Amino acid sequence: MNFKENKAIYLQIAERICDEILLDKYKTEERVPSVREYAAIVEVNFNTVMRTFEYLQSQEIIYNKRGLGYFVSSGAKDIIIRLRKATFLEDEIYDFFKQIHTLDIPMDEIAEMYNRYSKEQQNRKI
Repeated sequence: MNFKENKAIYLQIAERICDEILLDKYKTEERVPSVREYAAIVEVNFNTVMRTFEYLQSQEIIYNKRGLGYFVSSGAKDIIIRLRKATFLEDEIYDFFKQIHTLDIPMDEIAEMYNRYSKEQQNRKI
């Protein structure tokens, strides 16, 4: 896995696992790979993945069944979406608006691009 320098590695791994949950690679109440297995998948130290799993557990996205491993919590998808939406609205949208304003991009052009994107996404689901 290629990592960005502007964010802690354990958080980038957490985002990847959340993406995998959202894409149904790991379904509700299904076991996720062990810490050691996942460390091998993303090619990082065991302790980094342990920190990732502890973080995801603290967010109630996964939970530990002693002796069996970690499992996807019921409601994990809703939690992930809620957390990501909050992060986007609190941390990222200001920069997005700043760029639109600085580049003098009309909102109707943004709306048109978004509508085109939404249609493309709907067509992919069909």
